[in-house]
Amino acid sequence: MIHVIATIKVKPGMRETYLGILKANVPNVLAEKGCIAYVPTVDVESGIPVQVDLRPDVVTLVETWESLADLQTHLKTPHMLNYREKVKDIVKNISLHVLTPA
Repeated sequence: MIHVIATIKVKPGMRETYLGILKANVPNVLAEKGCIAYVPTVDVESGIPVQVDLRPDVVTLVETWESLADLQTHLKTPHMLNYREKVKDIVKNISLHVLTPA
C-alpha cells in the first residue's frame, strides 16, 4: 500500500476555482485500478497549539493506492493530463510525500 500527501499551492484567491476543477476529476481517479482513496482537504482551525498556521491558498490531497505501480499509472492517465492542463495557470507549486506503512 502507498499513501501520498500532495500539497498544492495555488495562486492567491484561486483555491475555490482550483477545488472545482479537482473535484470534477475525483470520480475519474476513484475509478482507476488500485485507487483506494483520493480526498481533497483544506486546513481547518483546530485550536491545537502545535498546529501550523492555516494556509488559505493550499489544498492537500490525501491519497491511498494499492501499489506504487498503480500510482505511477495514475499520473499518466488521460484525465490527469487534462486536469493538469486545466490547472496549469492556477497552481504555483506542488510537493509530494510518497509513503508506505512502517
